[in-house]
Amino acid sequence: MWQLGDWRFRTMGWFLRRFSLTKAVPLAISRGTTAQVEHLELTFSLDGCIGRGETGGFDTGHRAFSTDHLASELEALLPKLGDLDPADRQRLAPLLEPLSPPARCAVDLALWDWWGQRLGQPVWRLFGLDGSCSVATSVTLGLGSVDEVVSRLQRWWRQLPATRIKLKLGSADGCDHDRALLAAVAQALQEHGQQHQQQMELQVDANGGWSLEEAKAMQASLQQAGVVLLEQPMAAVLDPERDTAAFAALKPHCAMPLVADESCWDLQDLLRLAPHVDGVNLKLLKSGGLSEAWLMAQVAQRLDVDLMIGCYSDSLLLNGAAAQLLPLIRWPDLDSHLNLVDDPYRGLDLVGDQMRAPAAAGLGITRA
Repeated sequence: MWQLGDWRFRTMGWFLRRFSLTKAVPLAISRGTTAQVEHLELTFSLDGCIGRGETGGFDTGHRAFSTDHLASELEALLPKLGDLDPADRQRLAPLLEPLSPPARCAVDLALWDWWGQRLGQPVWRLFGLDGSCSVATSVTLGLGSVDEVVSRLQRWWRQLPATRIKLKLGSADGCDHDRALLAAVAQALQEHGQQHQQQMELQVDANGGWSLEEAKAMQASLQQAGVVLLEQPMAAVLDPERDTAAFAALKPHCAMPLVADESCWDLQDLLRLAPHVDGVNLKLLKSGGLSEAWLMAQVAQRLDVDLMIGCYSDSLLLNGAAAQLLPLIRWPDLDSHLNLVDDPYRGLDLVGDQMRAPAAAGLGITRA
């Protein structure tokens, strides 16, 4: 029988590698366009089990991390982990705490993946969740001309029967262009829903592309289009009081659920934003992995704050890790791997547009 005390006498190793991810369709949001990214895979092996974590650079407008910087953080950390028991998270915590959230995410996911495999259980079961439930993920429409955005929507429908559509707004061309995109997509959803007898859902994410006054001015158009939630309308700022004040000012004027994304990174952000939003978007690169996201999800339930779980330009490994929390999520937004031509992983399946947490041990994700 495996004994915790025996760990020093077994072969243990940490490995870091880079890999590229290329989008089938580049994604444009209010802060720019992404076509290809470079990510890092962190692998931990012990006792015949291999735990994997993923991270990569990203920019939220007020905070940015490069993949090179994350690699440097992890390369400096790994020698310090060599003589520590991987099951003793309490002793590991002081080493992980100084890391940036995306660097910490890679280690956290690798440890959860390894621990679940060592116990022969999926991570969601270690959290005490019901992994049998499935829920529809949204798919994303980036900014562009009206014709380009509607064409992208049609391409999604050729790929899967998507019923939840997230439309990026906050265009540099202004609110009139945003209104044109909104009207065109809303009409396309109505026609598609009638034709296929499906209930369609339209979400809007401005990625901080509006001012407070613009967000207020867009409310009538959002309501007319039947939008079911509005995500991060104003830009996130580093000053927490100013950041919270923007949501507090908009909330009385917002007739649909208001969701914070770029403004919400950790438990402290959740607590300050909770009185002024209806939901928050958990992203593992922001939270520093599953450990903090799991804590935030539990607290959000107590505060009656709904949850979205989202992604950046992430592979199926990161999205499979995020999917461990799907039983708690109202609005899954885990579509980035569906827009990749070179995803090196497998294990997160869709039935229609319904997503379910992997059933295999650990994160349930393997290399293709």
